[in-house]
Amino acid sequence: MFDSTIVRAHPCAAGALKRSGGQETQALGRSRGGFSTKIHVAVDGLGNPLRFILTPGQKSDIEQGPALIEGFTFAHALGDKGYDSDAFVQAITQSGATAVIPPRSNRKEPREYDQCRYRERHLIECFMSKIKHFRRIFSRFDKLDRSFLGFLGFVAALIWLR
Repeated sequence: MFDSTIVRAHPCAAGALKRSGGQETQALGRSRGGFSTKIHVAVDGLGNPLRFILTPGQKSDIEQGPALIEGFTFAHALGDKGYDSDAFVQAITQSGATAVIPPRSNRKEPREYDQCRYRERHLIECFMSKIKHFRRIFSRFDKLDRSFLGFLGFVAALIWLR
């Protein structure tokens, strides 16, 4: 399963030194509400985290889809409408898995998907809720993405241990 969530970045998270790459490489994006970061997550069948990818808040989900599933073997790949792309679904089926991704409403030829299996996506939504219980996650204070990603790893370890 894979999904993404947006977290607001505190104003003090801005201002990384130019030699560290600036805002774009530190996964800080501009939105109407200020700075934001998008956390892309892949979880296993029990809702335990497997991989995190950080991007600026305005980036689309489908751009990170192939990187999220790379290197994993699975029978079913569950994602939301943000991951609906012919190329991505084809990549999933070529790896031997079944894509359980609902089609976007504006799609000319809607695809079929397993609605019963799609209901299992509540596990990743519950995981997103769990990580947002940590103040340092739901309001990003870290200037550098590696610091924020390190704390995400720490939170993931805590969730694995529960």
